Parts: sequence; C-alpha cells; structure tokens
Amino acid sequence: MTSTESAGDATASKVLGRRHTSLAERLRARRGGVEMLRPHLASIGHLLSGNFGGVMIMMASLAIATRSLGQEQFGILAIILSIGRVCERLIRFESWQPLVRFVAAEEETGDMGRISSLYAYGLLLDVGSALVAAVMTVVVGWLAGDLIGLGRGNIDLVAIYACAIACNPRGMSSAALRLSGRFRTLAYVQLASFVARFFLSVLLYILDADLVWFVLVWTVSQIFDSALFNLLGFRALSDTGVPSPLKADRRNLTGRFPGFMRFAISTNLSSTLRTMTHEMDTLLVSTFAGPGAAGLYYLSRRIARVAQTAGDMIQTVIYPDLARLWSKVGPGKMGQLVSMLQLTLAAIALGALGACWLIGKPAIELVFGPGFSDSYELLLVQLMAVLLTLHTTPARAALLAMNRPTFVLVTSFVSAAAFFAAAFVLIPQFGALGANYAHIAFGVANLILLDTAFWRGLRKAERADRAKAATVSSHEAEP
Repeated sequence: MTSTESAGDATASKVLGRRHTSLAERLRARRGGVEMLRPHLASIGHLLSGNFGGVMIMMASLAIATRSLGQEQFGILAIILSIGRVCERLIRFESWQPLVRFVAAEEETGDMGRISSLYAYGLLLDVGSALVAAVMTVVVGWLAGDLIGLGRGNIDLVAIYACAIACNPRGMSSAALRLSGRFRTLAYVQLASFVARFFLSVLLYILDADLVWFVLVWTVSQIFDSALFNLLGFRALSDTGVPSPLKADRRNLTGRFPGFMRFAISTNLSSTLRTMTHEMDTLLVSTFAGPGAAGLYYLSRRIARVAQTAGDMIQTVIYPDLARLWSKVGPGKMGQLVSMLQLTLAAIALGALGACWLIGKPAIELVFGPGFSDSYELLLVQLMAVLLTLHTTPARAALLAMNRPTFVLVTSFVSAAAFFAAAFVLIPQFGALGANYAHIAFGVANLILLDTAFWRGLRKAERADRAKAATVSSHEAEP
C-alpha cells in the first residue's frame, strides 16, 4: 500500500469517526431530552387528562347550545364570546410570564418579602387590565355591533358577558401555581366550572331557553372558575411561605424590580398578537360571511383547541424549568429538552389530524347536529395550522427563558401581519375556510422566525461557553 493510499485511508477513518461521534452525540442528546422530560411526565399527564376531560365537557355544553339555538343564534353567541375574548387578550397582561422569570431569579435570595411584592406587582396589572378590558368589551359591542353581524338588539348580551371579563384576573395566581408545582390543580381546577356549565346548559335545553340564558350561563360559570382559580393561587402562595400579595409592600415597584414592566409589556403585546389571531378571526368571518358562518367557524376552532391544549399544557409545566435551566445549566440541556418537546407535540398534532380525517365528519354530525357538518372541512385545515403552532410552542417558551421577549414580540408582529394579510384577501373569497388558510400563514411565519432564532441563539451561547471554558483552562495551565 502506498503512502498516498495510507493517508487516504486515515482521512476516511477520521471522517467516519466524526460521523459516528456526531451520531452518538445526537443519540445522547435525545436520551438527555427524554431524561429531563421524564420527571415532568406525571405533571404533563395530569394536565392533559384534566384539560382533555374539561374540553370534552365543554364540547358537550357546545353541543347542547348548537342543538338549542341553531346555526344563526349560535353564531351570535360565538360573536359575543369572541368580542369579550378579543378585548381581554388585547388589554390583559400575561403577568404570569414575567412573574415566573423574576420570581425564579429571586428564589435564590430567599427574600419572601420581595417575592410577595413581585406577586403584588403582577396582581395590580391583572386587576387593572381586567377592568379596562370589560369596559372596552361593551364599547366595541356598541360601536361595531352592526358591522360584525351582532345587531343593536344584542348589545345588552355583550354587557352581561363583560362582567365575566371584569372578574377574570388570573395571571398572578397562574404564576403561583406553576412555580409551586401545583400542576394537578391547574389540570383539574376548570373542571368544576365546566361541569356547572354543562348541567346548567342541560337545564336550559329542557326548558327550551333562548340566547340570553346561554349568555348568562357562560358568564356565571366563567366568574365561578376565576374565583376558584384565584383562591387556589393564594393558597399556593401561603403554603410555600410567601406572604399574601394583598399585604405586600407596593411602594416603588417599578424601581425595585427594573425590567419587569418592560418584560410584561413585551410578553403582553406578543400574546395579544398571537391570541387576537385566534379570537378576532371569528369576528372577521362574521363581518364578511355572517353569523351562521361564524358559528361554524367558531365550532371548528373550539374542537381544534383539543389538540392545541396539549402545547399550552406542556408549556405550563416546562417553562419554569426552562428559565431555571438557562440560568443554571446552560444551552446544551435547553436544546435537548426543546427538541424532545417538539417531537412529542408533532406526534400529538399528527394523531389529531389523522383521527379527524378518519371520523371527523360523522362525529360532528352526531354530536352537534347535521346543520354543523360543514365544520368538518374547516376543522381539517385548522388542525394543519395547529400542527405548526404546537411545533413553535417550546421554542417560544425557551426564547422567553433566554430573556429575548423583544424578538418574540417582533415575531408576533410579523406573524400577525401575515395572518391578517391572508385573512383580508382569503375570507371574502373562501369564507370561513379563508380564515383557516390565514392561520396556516401565521404558523409558517412563526415557525421560520422562532426556530431560526432559537437554534442560532443556542449555538452562539454554546460557542461563548466553550470560549470561556478554554480561557479558564489556559489560565489554569499557566505557571
């Protein structure tokens, strides 16, 4: 064998060695992701089972409403609920997101007084934004009722539902439950209000009640849910030794916690843009296609929420740990966990899409009535959009944990622009189906931007860590 051949064989061996090493590293990373996810499987299981049960009960309540009200009146109910939710998402601060991040940092100091003041900060934002959102709900219903197909005769129903918006400040309690690990509580707390709504809906069906009674039932059940949720949130704080935020020192909160308001505003705007595309869409459909089409579309969106809830629940469990991982462990573990979550969520979304394709249409006709069978095609396309949304959920949570709320906000702006551009072009042409296509445009924009930013940021952080380690090693090697 010549020296050239020997050199070539050596080079080939090195290349193969690098490939095997790379494959081994990927396998170790995947196993690492599974290992980090394993301690949370019980919590995720509780959240998924509790929320799946809640969604099923909610579907039963919707089925009663569709059969009692018919397509047109159910569409008006959907418009009323959507007005309230759009105003709430537009104004409400998602205070649990900055609270999780800032409280996680304060936990190392052990200063319970400061932690209590942080929770008080979040509570003030929650209450103030809930009251403003309630007023805005009534104003929007009064000003835009004719435009969106609601009609002047139903403005009083919007005012009734606005009471539920005013009584729904829950960001602080959500942070308290997440950080104290009360995921079982988060999973099952809504079941009480869902069960109450279901039995009240059955009573309305028996009594052949009209639309106003269904609006009252939805309002009362949501107020009950919020009250119970906040009670459990305050109890979680008490059990973990945090003094009540109602008695906390609220002086100079902005000065004592610099960056909190900026983080809250960024995450609020980001969440507003993301959720408005998932709430204002019903109003756009009603504007261009009428209340009947809005009712069909609203129903398909609520069914699709069964799959999307999985992403929300996994983020609920994992986000606090992502914040802690980034602070204490570094980018490697973060990447492993995000990869594993994305694979898990993809499997859930594909399973839901396959089930819908196989049995979706007969199931809709059986549960909601033949008049709502047209929701099947809407649901099928909507689940494709949900697949994209679920994929980006872990990367979004990770970027927030990496303290990049501004980029997440910019991504939400770009994705929302893609959604509304597609919606205004496609809804007049395709009706409710055009809104589903717009959600796919939103998901594609979100996926490209969030995934690219996360993995680039991770590689940059890893290079910085290696450079720092090399510098420390060289200093230690010096005599």
